[in-house]
Amino acid sequence: MLTLDKIYHASYVLKDVIRPTNIVKAPDLSDRCEVYLKPENLQLTGSFKLRGSGYMISQLTDEEKKHGVIACSAGNHAQGVALAATKYGIPSLICLPDGAPISKVEATKAYGADVCMVKGVYDDAYQKALQLRDEKGYTFVHPFDDINVIAGQGTIGLEILDECKDADAVVVPIGGGGLIAGVAFALKKLKPEIKVYGVQAAGAPSMYNAIKDGKIETLESVSTIADGIAVKEPGQNTFQLVKEYVDQIVTVSEDEICSAILALIEQHKMIAEGAGAVSVAAVMFNKLPLDGKKVVCVVSGGNIDVTILSRVIKRGLMKSGRSCSLCIELMDKPGQLEDVSRIIARHGGNVTSVHHERASETTDINGCFLRLQLETRNYEHIESIKKALKKEGFKLV
Repeated sequence: MLTLDKIYHASYVLKDVIRPTNIVKAPDLSDRCEVYLKPENLQLTGSFKLRGSGYMISQLTDEEKKHGVIACSAGNHAQGVALAATKYGIPSLICLPDGAPISKVEATKAYGADVCMVKGVYDDAYQKALQLRDEKGYTFVHPFDDINVIAGQGTIGLEILDECKDADAVVVPIGGGGLIAGVAFALKKLKPEIKVYGVQAAGAPSMYNAIKDGKIETLESVSTIADGIAVKEPGQNTFQLVKEYVDQIVTVSEDEICSAILALIEQHKMIAEGAGAVSVAAVMFNKLPLDGKKVVCVVSGGNIDVTILSRVIKRGLMKSGRSCSLCIELMDKPGQLEDVSRIIARHGGNVTSVHHERASETTDINGCFLRLQLETRNYEHIESIKKALKKEGFKLV
């Protein structure tokens, strides 16, 4: 059974395992509420997962330690288990879905674990880990549905109240539910009036659906940039704790997640992975009743694959109106490009890409298309440029 004493004990045990992640004020993320960040992306291994796995492994018996541990993960839990097991001198084997980012796979190996790649998603890796546990006698470290793991994650709730006693609400990412279950339990036991909100990616709404329908359901598939929370089915323990202690769960889109990642990079020089940024996305896009409140967003991880970061930034720029594409139908004659450039420059747009193509499908046989990529300030800026082009007779396609 989860108790406040167990979470306090976890906090004591983890003092020599984890790095302090002090709360950071984030004044520019919302004009409706006072936002603070709990930057678990700065944690050792780049994620909060070290807390749960570190505490769970610390509580194993000598016999269990001798047999070693096994875990399954999309990446962050893997690294937490690997580092914690190595710290306690225990061998570890991690089952990873074959779609896990290469950076997470390599980091897991670097922390001292053996890795078993499994075809499919997290749930497939989970079944493989259970099979190997039964065959080889390993101790299984569940990524979210173990009480000791949940207690370890709950230490974040204690730290939030230590630093931000007057917080009105805490916003937490949800995958399988271990993080929010522990955090919500700790917060509600110490400050019952505080609001705890959960956020899932719209492409993996397993806990959202479970709470809405009042029962655990399994998604047929998950698809999201937030790979760390792409879980098909929440846990039994986490579902019960979330149902009792979490006030509301919302979802955010891929574009909203990308915008949140971009905002954290630009405004706070902070790298968050998709799963870590969903809490910020929910606040930025006003998904929760937070007007006038003091809000802490848990940024749960920062292990984003650098190979997709540029794509995330590009999508975030487009979502926030910082970048746009225009296609203009022109008469193919001298001076047209100069006129378009003059209008855009006069309105403060910056052209970053130009593609001019003759095309027979235009309304005029002498017509052509001009495709432009622009840097802009926001959506209002984009509209002012479009309006100016139309006013001078240009046809936007």
